[in-house]
Amino acid sequence: MSQPGQRAPALSPVLLLGFALRPAPKPALQAAASLAMAALLRGHRSVFERLEGLANRDFLIDPVDLPFRFHLSAALPSPRLRILGEDEEPAAPVAATIKGSLPALIDLLEGRVDGDALFFSRALAVEGDMGAVVALRNAVDGADIALTEDLLRPLGPFGGPARGLLRAGGMLYRRAERDLETLRAALVAPVQRRCDSQEAKLRDLDETVANMPTRRRERQS
Repeated sequence: MSQPGQRAPALSPVLLLGFALRPAPKPALQAAASLAMAALLRGHRSVFERLEGLANRDFLIDPVDLPFRFHLSAALPSPRLRILGEDEEPAAPVAATIKGSLPALIDLLEGRVDGDALFFSRALAVEGDMGAVVALRNAVDGADIALTEDLLRPLGPFGGPARGLLRAGGMLYRRAERDLETLRAALVAPVQRRCDSQEAKLRDLDETVANMPTRRRERQS
């Protein structure tokens, strides 16, 4: 799912979900994306209004741990979120491409983390018009977006049971995240030990080479 020159996605439940979603029919994914966009427009129209000064309000959102991308067209009155395959190009030019893990992208959308910190930590990468990305970030800042609540609000009385299911899913997600981190550490440990051993040998070799002139002079004297 990563592109050349792009850091590989971390082992995570989202990455495994991405593998499971590969055979999912695109119309079903598109229907889910359209519902999410409708919920955002219904609850946070001001976000889109703040972008009206931009000449190009199209963005390519690339979650590196999923097998598809999102083409966001934020122009009112009908903003759209289109599902694109990994190699599928947007139908219209985009101002910028934003790449990152799905959790990092959602954290940015909901304002749980500082956008600058995400960019500087390389959790997110931007290609294209940085000014447009800053405008998009400023538009969502302070909007109090809570994606889960926005999606559940139209369910009315069914929202309560759905929240319960989501809480249970969140607990399973966090447990899976811990288990996968344990697995990653177990897989990486042998490689790390070999790297440490090689590093120690290189240090010994450097020290030997550095001491060679001194030893040569001692033999000559």
